[in-house]
Amino acid sequence: MKNKLTTRDIAYIAMGVALIAVCSWISVPMTVPFTMQTFAVCLMAALLGLRGGLWTVCCYILLGAVGAPVFSGFRGGFGALLGTTGGYIVGFVFTALIVGLAVEHWGRKLPVLLGSMALGVLVCYAFGTAWFMAVYARNSGPIGIMTALGWCVFPYLLPDAAKIALAAVLTGRLRPLLYREGRTA
Repeated sequence: MKNKLTTRDIAYIAMGVALIAVCSWISVPMTVPFTMQTFAVCLMAALLGLRGGLWTVCCYILLGAVGAPVFSGFRGGFGALLGTTGGYIVGFVFTALIVGLAVEHWGRKLPVLLGSMALGVLVCYAFGTAWFMAVYARNSGPIGIMTALGWCVFPYLLPDAAKIALAAVLTGRLRPLLYREGRTA
Protein backbone atom coordinates (compact mmCIF):
# COMPACT_ATOMS: atom_id res chain seq x y z
CA MET A 1 0.00 0.00 0.00
CA LYS A 2 1.24 3.47 -0.84
CA ASN A 3 1.95 5.86 1.99
CA LYS A 4 1.56 9.10 0.07
CA LEU A 5 -1.16 10.48 -2.11
CA THR A 6 0.00 11.40 -5.59
CA THR A 7 -1.04 14.56 -7.38
CA ARG A 8 -3.37 12.43 -9.51
CA ASP A 9 -4.93 10.90 -6.38
CA ILE A 10 -5.55 14.34 -4.89
CA ALA A 11 -7.06 15.59 -8.15
CA TYR A 12 -9.42 12.58 -8.33
CA ILE A 13 -10.40 13.03 -4.67
CA ALA A 14 -11.13 16.73 -5.28
CA MET A 15 -13.25 15.86 -8.33
CA GLY A 16 -15.07 13.26 -6.25
CA VAL A 17 -15.82 15.79 -3.51
CA ALA A 18 -17.15 18.19 -6.15
CA LEU A 19 -19.28 15.42 -7.70
CA ILE A 20 -20.82 14.48 -4.35
CA ALA A 21 -21.56 18.16 -3.62
CA VAL A 22 -23.19 18.71 -7.01
CA CYS A 23 -25.19 15.50 -6.59
CA SER A 24 -26.40 16.69 -3.18
CA TRP A 25 -27.80 19.83 -4.78
CA ILE A 26 -29.95 17.69 -7.10
CA SER A 27 -32.54 17.40 -4.38
CA VAL A 28 -36.23 16.70 -3.90
CA PRO A 29 -37.32 17.87 -0.43
CA MET A 30 -38.77 15.08 1.71
CA THR A 31 -38.30 13.98 5.35
CA VAL A 32 -34.85 12.87 4.21
CA PRO A 33 -34.17 14.76 0.95
CA PHE A 34 -33.96 12.64 -2.19
CA THR A 35 -30.56 13.39 -3.71
CA MET A 36 -28.00 11.81 -6.03
CA GLN A 37 -25.36 11.63 -3.25
CA THR A 38 -25.70 7.87 -2.93
CA PHE A 39 -24.84 7.50 -6.60
CA ALA A 40 -21.76 9.73 -6.27
CA VAL A 41 -20.48 8.04 -3.09
CA CYS A 42 -20.84 4.57 -4.60
CA LEU A 43 -19.23 5.65 -7.87
CA MET A 44 -16.24 7.34 -6.25
CA ALA A 45 -15.60 4.47 -3.83
CA ALA A 46 -15.73 1.97 -6.69
CA LEU A 47 -13.50 4.06 -8.96
CA LEU A 48 -10.93 5.15 -6.37
CA GLY A 49 -10.88 2.11 -4.11
CA LEU A 50 -10.78 1.98 -0.34
CA ARG A 51 -8.29 4.73 0.35
CA GLY A 52 -9.42 7.17 -2.34
CA GLY A 53 -13.10 6.58 -1.62
CA LEU A 54 -12.68 7.18 2.11
CA TRP A 55 -10.60 10.31 1.51
CA THR A 56 -13.27 11.61 -0.85
CA VAL A 57 -16.18 11.07 1.53
CA CYS A 58 -14.30 12.34 4.59
CA CYS A 59 -13.16 15.49 2.76
CA TYR A 60 -16.75 16.07 1.61
CA ILE A 61 -18.08 15.73 5.16
CA LEU A 62 -15.31 17.96 6.56
CA LEU A 63 -15.97 20.58 3.90
CA GLY A 64 -19.65 20.59 4.85
CA ALA A 65 -18.88 20.61 8.58
CA VAL A 66 -16.81 23.79 8.30
CA GLY A 67 -19.71 25.56 6.61
CA ALA A 68 -19.38 25.08 2.87
CA PRO A 69 -22.90 24.64 1.42
CA VAL A 70 -22.26 21.14 0.06
CA PHE A 71 -25.16 19.29 1.69
CA SER A 72 -28.67 19.02 0.27
CA GLY A 73 -30.55 22.29 0.09
CA PHE A 74 -27.21 24.14 -0.08
CA ARG A 75 -26.77 23.61 3.64
CA GLY A 76 -23.48 23.42 5.47
CA GLY A 77 -22.11 23.64 8.96
CA PHE A 78 -21.74 21.32 11.87
CA GLY A 79 -25.41 21.82 12.75
CA ALA A 80 -26.43 20.12 9.50
CA LEU A 81 -24.48 17.04 10.56
CA LEU A 82 -26.10 17.04 14.01
CA GLY A 83 -29.63 17.29 12.59
CA THR A 84 -32.02 14.46 11.86
CA THR A 85 -30.49 13.66 8.46
CA GLY A 86 -26.84 13.99 9.52
CA GLY A 87 -26.58 10.27 10.19
CA TYR A 88 -27.10 9.52 6.52
CA ILE A 89 -24.23 11.85 5.61
CA VAL A 90 -21.96 10.21 8.20
CA GLY A 91 -23.23 6.84 6.97
CA PHE A 92 -21.58 7.54 3.61
CA VAL A 93 -18.28 6.72 5.33
CA PHE A 94 -19.54 3.16 5.87
CA THR A 95 -20.73 2.95 2.27
CA ALA A 96 -17.32 4.02 0.99
CA LEU A 97 -15.60 1.61 3.39
CA ILE A 98 -17.68 -1.39 2.28
CA VAL A 99 -17.47 -0.62 -1.45
CA GLY A 100 -13.76 0.20 -1.21
CA LEU A 101 -12.93 -2.99 0.68
CA ALA A 102 -14.94 -5.07 -1.76
CA VAL A 103 -13.23 -3.70 -4.88
CA GLU A 104 -9.81 -4.03 -3.25
CA HIS A 105 -10.42 -7.69 -2.38
CA TRP A 106 -12.67 -8.98 -5.16
CA GLY A 107 -12.19 -6.56 -8.05
CA ARG A 108 -14.67 -4.52 -10.02
CA LYS A 109 -16.84 -7.18 -11.62
CA LEU A 110 -20.48 -6.15 -11.87
CA PRO A 111 -21.79 -8.60 -9.20
CA VAL A 112 -19.14 -7.38 -6.72
CA LEU A 113 -20.02 -3.76 -7.42
CA LEU A 114 -23.77 -4.29 -7.17
CA GLY A 115 -23.53 -6.39 -4.00
CA SER A 116 -21.07 -4.14 -2.19
CA MET A 117 -22.94 -0.97 -3.14
CA ALA A 118 -26.25 -2.46 -1.98
CA LEU A 119 -24.70 -3.58 1.31
CA GLY A 120 -23.04 -0.19 1.77
CA VAL A 121 -26.30 1.66 1.21
CA LEU A 122 -28.15 -0.68 3.61
CA VAL A 123 -25.57 0.00 6.32
CA CYS A 124 -25.93 3.74 5.61
CA TYR A 125 -29.71 3.35 5.95
CA ALA A 126 -29.32 1.55 9.29
CA PHE A 127 -26.90 4.11 10.72
CA GLY A 128 -28.85 7.08 9.37
CA THR A 129 -32.21 5.78 10.56
CA ALA A 130 -30.91 5.09 14.07
CA TRP A 131 -29.48 8.63 14.13
CA PHE A 132 -32.73 10.06 12.77
CA MET A 133 -34.76 8.30 15.48
CA ALA A 134 -32.45 9.49 18.25
CA VAL A 135 -32.41 13.13 17.12
CA TYR A 136 -36.13 13.15 16.33
CA ALA A 137 -36.94 11.67 19.76
CA ARG A 138 -34.82 14.33 21.46
CA ASN A 139 -36.52 17.16 19.54
CA SER A 140 -40.10 15.95 19.00
CA GLY A 141 -40.69 12.76 20.96
CA PRO A 142 -40.11 9.10 20.19
CA ILE A 143 -41.28 7.42 16.99
CA GLY A 144 -41.53 3.76 16.10
CA ILE A 145 -39.11 1.95 13.84
CA MET A 146 -41.75 1.36 11.17
CA THR A 147 -42.62 5.05 11.11
CA ALA A 148 -38.95 5.97 10.75
CA LEU A 149 -38.45 3.38 8.00
CA GLY A 150 -41.58 4.66 6.25
CA TRP A 151 -40.22 8.20 6.29
CA CYS A 152 -36.53 7.53 5.75
CA VAL A 153 -35.96 4.24 3.93
CA PHE A 154 -38.91 2.72 2.08
CA PRO A 155 -39.45 5.63 -0.34
CA TYR A 156 -35.76 5.47 -1.33
CA LEU A 157 -35.32 1.75 -2.01
CA LEU A 158 -36.17 1.77 -5.72
CA PRO A 159 -34.46 5.08 -6.56
CA ASP A 160 -31.32 3.97 -4.70
CA ALA A 161 -31.36 0.63 -6.53
CA ALA A 162 -31.37 2.57 -9.81
CA LYS A 163 -28.53 4.81 -8.57
CA ILE A 164 -26.51 1.74 -7.54
CA ALA A 165 -27.02 0.15 -10.96
CA LEU A 166 -25.96 3.36 -12.70
CA ALA A 167 -22.87 3.72 -10.49
CA ALA A 168 -21.85 0.09 -11.09
CA VAL A 169 -22.21 0.38 -14.87
CA LEU A 170 -20.38 3.72 -14.99
CA THR A 171 -17.54 2.29 -12.88
CA GLY A 172 -16.90 -0.30 -15.58
CA ARG A 173 -16.92 2.39 -18.27
CA LEU A 174 -14.92 5.09 -16.46
CA ARG A 175 -12.28 3.05 -14.63
CA PRO A 176 -10.25 2.24 -17.79
CA LEU A 177 -10.32 5.92 -18.78
CA LEU A 178 -9.02 7.10 -15.41
CA TYR A 179 -6.17 4.63 -15.23
CA ARG A 180 -4.97 4.25 -18.81
CA GLU A 181 -1.34 3.61 -17.85
CA GLY A 182 -2.22 0.43 -15.99
CA ARG A 183 -2.02 2.19 -12.63
CA THR A 184 -4.24 0.74 -9.91
CA ALA A 185 -5.74 2.44 -6.92
